[in-house]
Amino acid sequence: MKRLSQIFGSRMFTTNPGTCLAAPSASRLALALVFVAVLLAPAASAKLPNIVIIYADDLGEGDLSCYNPKAAYETPRIDRMAAEGIRFTDAHSPSTICSPSRYGLFSGQQIYRSTGGGGGAFEGPGGPSYLKPGTVTLGDMLRKQGYRTGIFGKWHVGLTWLDKDGKRLGGGFENSLLIDYEKSTPLVDGPNARGFDESFVTPNCPTTDPLYVYIENGMVPVPASLRHDPGTLPNHGGKWRWDNDAGWKAPGYEFVKADQLFYDKMSDFITGHREENPEQPFFAVLSTQIAHAPVLPSPEFEGTTKAGPRGDFVSELDSIVGRVLDLLKEQGIDDNTLVLFNADNGAETVHVDWMREDHNHDPVAGRRGVKRDAWEGGHRVPFIARWPGNIPPGQLSKQATNTTDIFATLASAVGYPLPDEVAVDSFDMLPAMLGARDDGDPIRPYLVTQSFLGEFQIRQGDWKYLDHKGSGGNDYDKGILAKYALPELEPEAPGQLYNLANDPGETTNLYFKEEAKRLELQALLKTFKEDGRSAPRGRTPYAAKTGS
Repeated sequence: MKRLSQIFGSRMFTTNPGTCLAAPSASRLALALVFVAVLLAPAASAKLPNIVIIYADDLGEGDLSCYNPKAAYETPRIDRMAAEGIRFTDAHSPSTICSPSRYGLFSGQQIYRSTGGGGGAFEGPGGPSYLKPGTVTLGDMLRKQGYRTGIFGKWHVGLTWLDKDGKRLGGGFENSLLIDYEKSTPLVDGPNARGFDESFVTPNCPTTDPLYVYIENGMVPVPASLRHDPGTLPNHGGKWRWDNDAGWKAPGYEFVKADQLFYDKMSDFITGHREENPEQPFFAVLSTQIAHAPVLPSPEFEGTTKAGPRGDFVSELDSIVGRVLDLLKEQGIDDNTLVLFNADNGAETVHVDWMREDHNHDPVAGRRGVKRDAWEGGHRVPFIARWPGNIPPGQLSKQATNTTDIFATLASAVGYPLPDEVAVDSFDMLPAMLGARDDGDPIRPYLVTQSFLGEFQIRQGDWKYLDHKGSGGNDYDKGILAKYALPELEPEAPGQLYNLANDPGETTNLYFKEEAKRLELQALLKTFKEDGRSAPRGRTPYAAKTGS
């Protein structure tokens, strides 16, 4: 809310009570009426924004033309979104694999807080959820602020499935046939039990990891009963169907137009909500399949770029982002909707190799590493925010940020004071978004990520310490990644230390040469683990701090 002195002028608000009393009675009455009206009427700036998160899959910085001027195609709608808001150039996923990163998005915490280590990606009826009972989620927090919440697309943080005897099933494709849907649903740890009013999701990667079913508001309308044959799907270029697993699916399950379906469901949620409760703010997550393997662009996008099937696939994602923004304008809520675009980790191994070899396109923009790896290419991701009238356009931020920060940032935007025990790894990026925090004044004192194997990396300024040898994920001794292997200059070192300002390619391990800095980062990492949090205590919404 604006300060009253901003509305009426500073002279009205004085420590001398006689100033107003000295006015003529009619003026005094009129002024009093205006004063009361302002207090009782909700100020426009106090109106809670609608919030949309578009959460892409396996998308590196180099996959968007606003990040990569050498990209083999253009992403005009995402580029425009960035131009109309803020683009972060030092943004990171919490993990280099999807399920732990999604836990980070919804909880504001590293997967370490849930498992005491790392976390893999679920397959089949894998679970239970990384979001344990009692974990306050992003949806929970926004519902407390009066939001209607919905999620559409990929869920993939684990679910509890039961067999006919009520026993919890583990992962594995064959276990899909053992699910007793009557006993399993409504799902005890699905989206509707974790802060979302409406949901239409898939349990795992929508087109990669069976179980291939849709979950709508905790229920499974059509159980998996058919064996999926990957050969029934297009295999563009003879290779881009890679990683479409045979498994059990529901009749009518959609592979090729997965994200078009998810968009339609989100659109229905927004338009329906606007018709029924136009004054209530909403929160919607569109969790896409693109650009995860297999690469299955919708037919209308085939051949739309000169960068092959994956270029067409990302072009489809760009179009969907445009459709979301267009929908907000059609609904007349564009100026009061905060839209965030982010991704769960870097680009896939073979995707990076094939795009480099076939189209001179680098999804990780020259960085070392890919999905699963602890090097920058595994977790450096796009992060864009747009909120007309609030986030100044054309901003570029070098603030180091993690997907976990979305939680505190949204809490700040909606005026919710975060309890210390909630979102313990989440920092408020709203000051940077609003142009009120200079890059030279870091919001984060340090930043932690975890690799596919759950191993830790910590950043402080230009320094990055990896608490392990090697990639933390992929094997560079053989296969297509062998050509990208770099010699280890300190083979005896149990960890890695790089100065990213001088060595952005993470080529020269300074583990022994910069002992003081390495010990400092090791101590910080120890504190991160032992304190049970990395975020500051007593977090206050930014608007409350400024009085605006």
